[in-house]
Amino acid sequence: MKILEIEGNIPLTGTIRIGGAKNSAVALIPACILSDNKTTLTNVPDITDIEVLSETLEYLNVSVTRASGSIIIDPKQMVNKTIPDELSNRLRASYYFMASLLAKYKKVSMYFPGGCKIGSRPIDQTLKVFRALGATIEEENCLFNIHADELIGSEITLDMPSVGATVNTLIVASLAKGETILHNAAREPEIVDLATMLNKMGAKITGAGNSTIKIVGQEKLDGCFHDVMPDRIEAGTYIILGALVGNYLRIENIIPEHIQALLDKMQDIGCDLEINQDSVVVNANDNLMATDIETQGYPGFPTDLQQPFVTLLIGCRGKSTVMENIYENRFMNIPYLNKMGANISVKERCATILGANKLHGEEVEATDLRAAASLLLAALKAQGKTTILNAGYLLRGYEEIIEKLSNVGAKIELKEI
Repeated sequence: MKILEIEGNIPLTGTIRIGGAKNSAVALIPACILSDNKTTLTNVPDITDIEVLSETLEYLNVSVTRASGSIIIDPKQMVNKTIPDELSNRLRASYYFMASLLAKYKKVSMYFPGGCKIGSRPIDQTLKVFRALGATIEEENCLFNIHADELIGSEITLDMPSVGATVNTLIVASLAKGETILHNAAREPEIVDLATMLNKMGAKITGAGNSTIKIVGQEKLDGCFHDVMPDRIEAGTYIILGALVGNYLRIENIIPEHIQALLDKMQDIGCDLEINQDSVVVNANDNLMATDIETQGYPGFPTDLQQPFVTLLIGCRGKSTVMENIYENRFMNIPYLNKMGANISVKERCATILGANKLHGEEVEATDLRAAASLLLAALKAQGKTTILNAGYLLRGYEEIIEKLSNVGAKIELKEI
């Protein structure tokens, strides 16, 4: 088990550069196998989720070459075979291979996808899309066997703007016959990034970033060169960190409009922010006021920043409330924050934070990726030493996090026990 040991309450000064977006890269990589030719992705984050996807590609006999932030994917010798449980259950995004293999071979077999245990994460909307395009689905003991004589474009309305279902629609419809129109689509920037790459490969996708997307299917796609967009969740996490312990902490290589909901809320509570074209400079401020947030799909307040933001609200004067509308189990960090000195109560999907409270070091345990980020921020703010168990969760989504924090003055050490 990996653990983190952190000495808290140290001002952090300098620059943190944001890497490629995890939530974009994990969709782009499975989409690369739609072609028979090489695709090169740059600005790919060096995180464990990418390692898992690379293992899946290699299992499918796809050539994967990694070097200095890039990945070259060559599917010329790819073999379509059942993706076993030991691969699929390590990562939620593994089910993007469902779409790419179905699109390319008209059949796919794989087990139910895994990922962080943050609540019910059904794939019913993705299966709805597959059926609408003509696929037949058989499921037994979590093994999905999906096949189609041919995939034919259709007009589909999602029951909710699911990011995963939208990603899978773009992938599978790119090689379907005719036109697919997707209504109530997710609008996240990562959707736009995927559509951009697919269009470079020869797809015809319009409307990405809006609630209606049109995909005109093509007979084949080609390889391309694509630069992964900056990670808006990594950017938001470090900006929140700056509001806790920053001393002219600069977060660069960001797209501010991608985190506008966070920046607006931070300015509302009194955070000291200097927002530039591709960077934010932030200083700690001990006179922050409480606020209320409610997680929503983009461009609303992102669920992936809810847990880190709760850590910031602990020190805000007054009563804050947080309504989590996306995942019902996204408050598993709360007991550990309370152990560190917070005063937070949870009722169903609403958390109430009574501030302002001082945090102290404790031994705590990460339960998922963003909960780990929340506890890390708390540890860096707290007085004394904090030990975070199961710290491997952080490595799933934050590239070179130990180095980046150490470079701006944090006293943090990753150990294996």
